[in-house]
Amino acid sequence: MNLILLQPDDFRDDGLAVLSDGRARHIRKVLKAEPGKTLRIGLLNGPLGTGTVLAIDKHEVCLQCVVEEKSPPKPRIDLLLAMPRPKVMKRLWAQLAALGVGRIVLVNADKVERYYFDTHVLEPDFYNARLIEGLQQARCTHLPEVLVRHRFKPFVEDELDGMFSGHLKLLADPAGEKRIADFDLDDARVLLAIGPEGGWTPYELDKLSEHDFRLFSMGGRILRTDTACVAMVSLIGQMVG
Repeated sequence: MNLILLQPDDFRDDGLAVLSDGRARHIRKVLKAEPGKTLRIGLLNGPLGTGTVLAIDKHEVCLQCVVEEKSPPKPRIDLLLAMPRPKVMKRLWAQLAALGVGRIVLVNADKVERYYFDTHVLEPDFYNARLIEGLQQARCTHLPEVLVRHRFKPFVEDELDGMFSGHLKLLADPAGEKRIADFDLDDARVLLAIGPEGGWTPYELDKLSEHDFRLFSMGGRILRTDTACVAMVSLIGQMVG
């Protein structure tokens, strides 16, 4: 945990932040903080800052916080991901937040098993905790927005263009003739589409192409969903800055 991420409920009326959960245990046992120590803090979806320990005991940690005037820029990468196996998605939540994904849309596809959506991994309380874990690791404050869409065609035809207007839409596929370096990403906001481990069907590829997705390849190696997500988001993140 490289950042203590705070939410409105953590603050008392006098402006002090009082923690009594896992963050407090981390401050006591890992950081071994004492009164007077300054810690890195951030406000969820807000600015970064510092928190000075005013009091600490086995139950609570009290922080006096000072935050910067401006919030960090929002992530410029969004992800359209065919729903992977729940155990894979469980691992991905924290990694996607840490890598800087602004919006995550989990969508059905022909090669996605229907039971993948019947999982606690898609419950907001579950994934928000893991997203926050990733933010604290990466010293980021912007919580990714998560959307779940059970039907591929209605989402692509009715929602996708309005939701991602102005995005450069990129689709990772081994059949792509271009490489990611062939695209100008300097000022772009990117929507990256990653399919199921069995790949998008020809129908799905055609539908996405109709909505301005441009294919690219990272080579002939076939990657698992979690490996592909981490590799491609990392690469694009370096290019968009």
